[in-house]
Amino acid sequence: MVAHRIALIPGDGIGQEVTPAATRVLDVVGKRHGITFEHDEFDWSCARYRELGAMMPEDGLDRIRHHDAIFLGAVGHPSVPDHVSLWGLLIPIRRSFRQYVNLRPIKVFEGLESPVRRAVAGEVDLVVVRENVEGEYSEIGGRFNRGFPEEMAVQEAVFTRAGVTRVVDFAFSLARQRRGGLTSATKSNGIVHTLPFWDELVAERAESFPDVSPVSEHIDALCAKVVLDPARFDVIVGSNLFGDILSDLTAAVAGGIGIAPAANLNPEREFPSMFEPVHGSAPDIAGQGVANPLGAIWTAALMLDHLGHPEAAAEVEQAIAAVLARTRVRTPDLGGTATTEDFTSTVLEFLGS
Repeated sequence: MVAHRIALIPGDGIGQEVTPAATRVLDVVGKRHGITFEHDEFDWSCARYRELGAMMPEDGLDRIRHHDAIFLGAVGHPSVPDHVSLWGLLIPIRRSFRQYVNLRPIKVFEGLESPVRRAVAGEVDLVVVRENVEGEYSEIGGRFNRGFPEEMAVQEAVFTRAGVTRVVDFAFSLARQRRGGLTSATKSNGIVHTLPFWDELVAERAESFPDVSPVSEHIDALCAKVVLDPARFDVIVGSNLFGDILSDLTAAVAGGIGIAPAANLNPEREFPSMFEPVHGSAPDIAGQGVANPLGAIWTAALMLDHLGHPEAAAEVEQAIAAVLARTRVRTPDLGGTATTEDFTSTVLEFLGS
């Protein structure tokens, strides 16, 4: 038996509902492959912030530093400003644990129609690699002359050679393992310093990967091309902001943001990596039992693969694909009437068979 200790942070809203679905799937597939999971649950959330004034305790990072992985359900509630909830929990984990790769795979599954005409099952299979700890989401900047007519805000983007190089190398390596195509998202025609620097480093690193075909696309044109011809893309790498936008866009192309998984990776494995579905806390449907657990379940598959169990991860993904291709079980966001429990149970049935 192989045992893994997971820091479980259900968080807010539907995170509380989809996280148990993911852990049930992990337990079932783990049993078949000789893997056990010990889940240490933490109540870090906006509810905790409202009660105690902090998303997590001061020693929170130390409490989860030695876990094998972190599984996060969702963060956010209307009662707490987004910048407070994110910078109080999600971003400190990403940055303190050097999770500089945000990995977001996207597929169009058979049986789940895309709103995009040319997004066909079996043809759209891409990965967005997002730089996750610097770029446009830096802490450098501030506000000046608050309350006066000349009030201003300054936000600095930070692109370092080390930060860009390591995420670009990861993307090139991933493209080499897949179909050999890499698209770099840029805007160097309008952003005069940081994005030309990004382009230079992508071109520099391309020399070490002669078997990968890199293409550079301006972000505005790239978004249009993702919609018009999503099957052309293999691996897309972008800065923190561009990767954030592209990952939600590609999720929508695949059929809905509720199905999309994500991994925040520390590739060197010096720290635990964190896994989270893309959909957010969805407070408008929280507590109704209709949240789509597909994104969380697929995220669990990403975690399995990262922990060294690719066969188990493949079985989970195959079970998801079977539910979509062979049944009409769909949660409301996908046009159906199934509950979170209905969808989870159906996945478990296929996983068991």
